[in-house]
Amino acid sequence: MLSRVWSNTTRRCFASAAKMQTFRVYRYDPLKQDKPHMQEFTIDLGQCGPMILDALIKIKDTQDSTLAFRRSCREGICGSCAMNINGKNGLACLQYIEPGDTPIDIQPLPHTYVLKDLVPDLSNFYNQYKSIEPWLKRRRAKQPGEKEYY
Repeated sequence: MLSRVWSNTTRRCFASAAKMQTFRVYRYDPLKQDKPHMQEFTIDLGQCGPMILDALIKIKDTQDSTLAFRRSCREGICGSCAMNINGKNGLACLQYIEPGDTPIDIQPLPHTYVLKDLVPDLSNFYNQYKSIEPWLKRRRAKQPGEKEYY
């Protein structure tokens, strides 16, 4: 399953030869009481999609099923797959894999508590979101039988 439709040139580029890419992924499991560490995974880019999220899914499916990360829409709308990729915060579903000899570092969002691996604790975020109430509100209460839209 791919994040986006590929052009023919992109497909040929990835499918022509086995291109291996190394990913350094932040690992932390609070149940094991281990210190956080970076673990390296190497995958063939011809066997996965062009996005960082595709690589993480490939790693989880083929190398380490205990890898934990969030994902949902795969289209950059929900923000579930937000993480720090090579020192920049972004969405893994929108970030293309830049093939190269240097490993791609993937870490959880900075300044958040980590529940496991790349999964941040978002309870503080949702509490702040609820406190500012960023949605439209009616000036007066809707009366019974009143139409919602005109």
